[in-house]
Amino acid sequence: MGQGNKTQTWMSEFILLGLSSNWGIQVSLFVLFLAMYLVTIVGNVLILLLIRLDSRLHTPMYFFLSVLSLVDLCYSSSIVPQMLVHLLSVQKSIPFYSCLVQLSISLALAASEFLLLGAMAYDRYVAVCYPLHYTVIMHGGLCLGLAVGCLVAGFTNSLMETVITFRLPLCHNVINHFGCETLAVLRLACVDISFNKVMVAVSGFLMIMLPFSLVLFSYGRIVAAILHIHSAQGRSKAFGTCTSHLIVVSMCFGTAIFTYLGPRSAYSVEGEKVVALFYAVVAPMLNPLIYSLRNKEIMAALS
Repeated sequence: MGQGNKTQTWMSEFILLGLSSNWGIQVSLFVLFLAMYLVTIVGNVLILLLIRLDSRLHTPMYFFLSVLSLVDLCYSSSIVPQMLVHLLSVQKSIPFYSCLVQLSISLALAASEFLLLGAMAYDRYVAVCYPLHYTVIMHGGLCLGLAVGCLVAGFTNSLMETVITFRLPLCHNVINHFGCETLAVLRLACVDISFNKVMVAVSGFLMIMLPFSLVLFSYGRIVAAILHIHSAQGRSKAFGTCTSHLIVVSMCFGTAIFTYLGPRSAYSVEGEKVVALFYAVVAPMLNPLIYSLRNKEIMAALS
């Protein structure tokens, strides 16, 4: 398909530039990312099995963790296998509808994860600030409703963003990315994309900044509550229940805010790829490790 046809509005396939054109680097990245992807699969599946099989982990916090692990597993699997194939391929092409599906699913799962992290922060807020009423407030119906609501909101946002992205006329079919990502696809448009940029900002505010605000509010109240605990042991125990979640929140929200809400520049195109790579490959691998290594109940279930 010619790249010079500036009136083309329909693409049967896209060409992904990927991370490098150097064959040696591509092979090295393939080995590295394959190993990380296998760790991601094993870690998240193990978390899901432990929570399912150990009755001590049948609590709201671990229910949300199991949903988060499932989302991480699906998100990584929507991007990494295709990237691994392309690292060993000369022709890095992806059919139009495969690109559309990949963008839609990855957007939906990413948004769902941010919302889930907000729900998990609320869960920790209730656990620390209202420990005597925790099981009454965080009952099964509320937990299930929050999880389903996060997924529905994520997929609704994704549908809206995917539709307004792929209805644009496109000038060429070369995507400067390792996957189909909204900002990378928008750069192919032949027309003004101001409206799309506004919608990306609105989407970022709703799916990233609103749950992030909930996280800040929840941890502000948690810190205030912990400071009122007189014993050092009590403060340590209360803060220990939040440490893993706080690490994951800082990693995920920091990455997303930099990618989608940061300043745009020529440099940021390559920066976007690195940050998106971190979020697609590294974060889903680290999440189960962080939650398991820093969590006594998970370690007890493992033993």
